[in-house]
Amino acid sequence: MIATVTTVTTVTAIAALGVATVISVAAVVTLMVLLATRELASAGNSRSSLRIARFASVGILPLVMAFAAIAIVKIIEFL
Repeated sequence: MIATVTTVTTVTAIAALGVATVISVAAVVTLMVLLATRELASAGNSRSSLRIARFASVGILPLVMAFAAIAIVKIIEFL
């Protein structure tokens, strides 16, 4: 009985680490895409490109905060 509980706990912990890694990678990739989109759109002079740049800017601050949290957690895990 104890072996079953230990196995289930281990599998759950591994699955949680996998999900956290996938979410972290998705957040960082999304941040990079939004930053690149904002830079490219802000170079244009049309109304639509400025609107796209403004739209891309909305999600950048929360993703920067998430990136900082991810970096801090990884540094603490390393130490």
